[in-house]
Amino acid sequence: MVSISGSKKLKRQMAPQFWGIARKSGRFVVTTRPGPHKKNHAVPTAVFLRDVLKIVSTLREAKTAIYSGKVKIDGVVRKSLHHAIGLMDVVELDGMDVIYRLAPSEDRLLKPVKITESEKTKKLVRVISKTAIRGGKMQIGFHDGRSVITEEKLGVGDTCLIQIPDQKILDSVKLESGCICLVTSGANAGQTGKVESLEDGTFILPRRAVLVLGSRKIEIPTDIIMAIGREAPLIRLD
Repeated sequence: MVSISGSKKLKRQMAPQFWGIARKSGRFVVTTRPGPHKKNHAVPTAVFLRDVLKIVSTLREAKTAIYSGKVKIDGVVRKSLHHAIGLMDVVELDGMDVIYRLAPSEDRLLKPVKITESEKTKKLVRVISKTAIRGGKMQIGFHDGRSVITEEKLGVGDTCLIQIPDQKILDSVKLESGCICLVTSGANAGQTGKVESLEDGTFILPRRAVLVLGSRKIEIPTDIIMAIGREAPLIRLD
């Protein structure tokens, strides 16, 4: 019988570059299962421990750590080798003082950034959908698969600072002129700049932002940028 959630393994040659795996040390590698993040923008928990952090040397050691409940992602214990860890996720390891947040950098799509104890309960999430429900409230969907019901006036592309794991909205940043944005993928991934203006989408072009990056300006689709603050980032990202 075929698993309805797809294969649990992936050919190493087909794995995303940012996983940092050895391409010729074997034929297959564990892959992500359907979950909060897209497969090409996430890393499996086992690969994160073994190949990104390098705190274990074999898959067997990774299994022991994960199955014994030593890995917390966004404040929740995850016991799956295949759980997808993606943009802005917070990873906490039992027995270690170091806490990581995954953020894009100029040399890697997702890079573990060390954060403090006080920041591990905060996370930035980008609004990707909204639906009107009874009582004048909105159901907001975020980039990491979460959804909340709120009375706040938010639009697609805005960013919320939430408390994890209870998902309480602490603050929000609208995607508008003057806000600070982080490029989450593409050739400029990891760079931050100010939005100069927003351009409406057309039949053939997506909604775009004119972003000032240092001494240059670029026009970039709004679905690959994240508003992270007004005058300064709401949380540490480097």
